Amino acid sequence: MVLLSIQTLPSSYPTLNNYTFNYRSQRQSQSQNQNQNQNQNQRRCVKIRSNVIRCGIAEPSGEPAPLGQKTKYNDGLFEKAFMTLFARKMENFAAKSASKNGSQKEEKKKGWFEYDYDSFVDVSRKVMQGRSRLQQQQVVREVLMSMLPPGAPAQFRKLFPPTKWAAEFNAAITVPFFFWLVGPSEVVEVEIDGVKQKSGVHIKKCRYLENSGCVGMCVNMCKIPTQDFFTNEFGLPLTMNPNFEDMSCEMVYGQVPPPFEEDPVAKQPCLADICTIANPSSSFCPKLQA
Repeated sequence: MVLLSIQTLPSSYPTLNNYTFNYRSQRQSQSQNQNQNQNQNQRRCVKIRSNVIRCGIAEPSGEPAPLGQKTKYNDGLFEKAFMTLFARKMENFAAKSASKNGSQKEEKKKGWFEYDYDSFVDVSRKVMQGRSRLQQQQVVREVLMSMLPPGAPAQFRKLFPPTKWAAEFNAAITVPFFFWLVGPSEVVEVEIDGVKQKSGVHIKKCRYLENSGCVGMCVNMCKIPTQDFFTNEFGLPLTMNPNFEDMSCEMVYGQVPPPFEEDPVAKQPCLADICTIANPSSSFCPKLQA
């Protein structure tokens, strides 16, 4: 009787098969909606993480902007914390320099995470003013030393003696930890004393040089102090070779840097097209004078 009743129902009447089909359709629709919501949440989380936790290039290509154009970055809390830390340390020396020159002005100190990369570079430029090449390098050394706990250089020497492994390890950690300062980079193979090793770091387009546009700031506030700090304080030789034509740079861990007088950067002229304090009439950047 039951079977007969089902068979004789009108074709438009919702049969068991209709109920099953409708139920499955509703379940599939709910599942699709849940997946869409999950995907949206995941995309939202990725966006939040990229904007807050990690720094990334904001260019559509994901690569540094072509030469002549300024690369856009999305700086997160991690990056801004480092910018603030370095800027605040250097502001003390900038204030001393302004006081000596009689041009000190009352400026309200910025709060944490209020510094951006432009303000970080601006503080570097103020430190450079009124100081010789050697004095600028000494300021950077003091800033770096002030950020380390007591005995850190000695501990570094024990953990990372000047070996191939230590050079390669420091090259590997440079890529993620120095992204905020120099932009994207990659580990490359280099040859040191006839031995090939992956202790080189190729910086695609240095963010510091790109934003400062100054040869003197690149050499005195970054290249030479960083080389000296690793080589003399940490005991791990480091040579940095900036390319002022395309703004790239190569860091070579394990390679002893040459004396400044023998370094090609000693005769580098100003980047007259982009440097705000350039001296086009000089054969080399005046800020490179001792």
